[in-house]
Amino acid sequence: MKRFWSLFLVAVLASVLTLGLDRYVFNKQSHQVKSLIDSGELNAPPASLARYITQLPTTLPDFTLVAEMTVNSVVHIRTTYERKSSVYDDYFGMPDPFRDFFFGPRRQQPSQAIVATGSGVIISQDGYIITNNHVVAEANKVEVTLNDNQIFEATIVGTDPTTDLAVIKIEKDGLPFLPFGDSDEVRVGEWVLAVGNPFNLTSTVTAGIVSAKGRNINILGGGTAIESFIQTDAAVNRGNSGGALVNTQGELIGINAAIASQTGSFAGYSFAIPSSIAKKVVNDLLEFGQVQRGMLGVSITEINSRQAEELGLRAFRGAYVAGVEQGSAGEAAGIKEGDLIVGIDNTLIRNPSELIETVGRKRPGDEVVVKYIRDGREQEVTVRLRNLYGEYTMVTSDQNALSEKFGATFEKVSAEELKRLNIRQGVRVTQVTRNGIFRNAGIRDGFVITQVDRQPVGSPEELSRMLAGKSGGILVEGIYPDGQRAYYGMGIK
Repeated sequence: MKRFWSLFLVAVLASVLTLGLDRYVFNKQSHQVKSLIDSGELNAPPASLARYITQLPTTLPDFTLVAEMTVNSVVHIRTTYERKSSVYDDYFGMPDPFRDFFFGPRRQQPSQAIVATGSGVIISQDGYIITNNHVVAEANKVEVTLNDNQIFEATIVGTDPTTDLAVIKIEKDGLPFLPFGDSDEVRVGEWVLAVGNPFNLTSTVTAGIVSAKGRNINILGGGTAIESFIQTDAAVNRGNSGGALVNTQGELIGINAAIASQTGSFAGYSFAIPSSIAKKVVNDLLEFGQVQRGMLGVSITEINSRQAEELGLRAFRGAYVAGVEQGSAGEAAGIKEGDLIVGIDNTLIRNPSELIETVGRKRPGDEVVVKYIRDGREQEVTVRLRNLYGEYTMVTSDQNALSEKFGATFEKVSAEELKRLNIRQGVRVTQVTRNGIFRNAGIRDGFVITQVDRQPVGSPEELSRMLAGKSGGILVEGIYPDGQRAYYGMGIK
């Protein structure tokens, strides 16, 4: 009985305390609302209470200032193709959602011209604009419409298919522009805004958060392409391509490039090229007319805990070295197949996309400290990066023109490889791109060109000189890494 009365007494005291606190809080709020009503600020109790609540402090974000800062710096781009360009045809090989998103609304003109639309971001007061490569590549005419409806014809300064970025320019001074932010400092969960022109609806702003970083969605074809997207749930649709992804300070942290969708319209996720890559591409295009890429020369894959256990690795975050190219910067520095790269300089590497992005910001000749795990021990080595052709120098316009014309990249063959293949000289085809003369002829990655029209060739520069100005049919001879010899005839316009 004593225990019963004790529990009963506690229950009574708790009830009294609860009723007292409720009455105190309710009376206090009622008194505040009544004071507002008596002062004439509120008219009727139901409406008054709603209005009173809206005046209470809130933690919801306010993007009005950022939106006002950014919309005037994002432009509408309209491109015209007099024929179906190879870029246009190439993207038509993709699933329908990507076709629609990349090119926006399309309609046939009486002259059979193809019209595509997209977005761009003004990055300087004198008219330089960054956009996606697929928005303007091979266009016959590029028109830019500012937020105040002024229309200008633009010239293409440079393009980079490996990052899907391009720079164009209009002749206009005193333009509002967006400053580059630091995409490395962007955190998952951070608020961001996407600004662009979806469905030809100009100056559209949507908000969301950063869903992930370092995403590789494999839309640029692999090889030397850099895919390390910022993933966000800010609504992006066709026509947004090339528009801005900004942070809450109004800084440009990404260029919107793609969506994940089965319908062609926004279905929850979009992807933007980080500003760290975009800024480097812009600087290279303005300084050299083409992008200068430092290459490590290793093929890499992801690794999970099961694979790490099978390989005897304690770490399962990083970029696993599946192969090392002969004559590459990685081979010269002693990096081997089976190493797990976990850091570049002071940057932690958690997956292959982060490694590609980090190295992709460097130029040929730059030195980086590569941290890797081998035999369970973390080690580091200084690597001097090379260009696509296995050299430390900047890529020349002639070399770049050669790659674009033939749809392939080239490098000099190492002495060890020449000895193994029992040849005296040669130029390796490191990558055959989607479109180009080499792909149409059937040449595959790894082919070593030994002769062109019965003349020996020993370096990319020599190959460039030999092919410069050639037209009509040519005969290319060479050998594959497995020793198979091959001959290809091709026509050059």
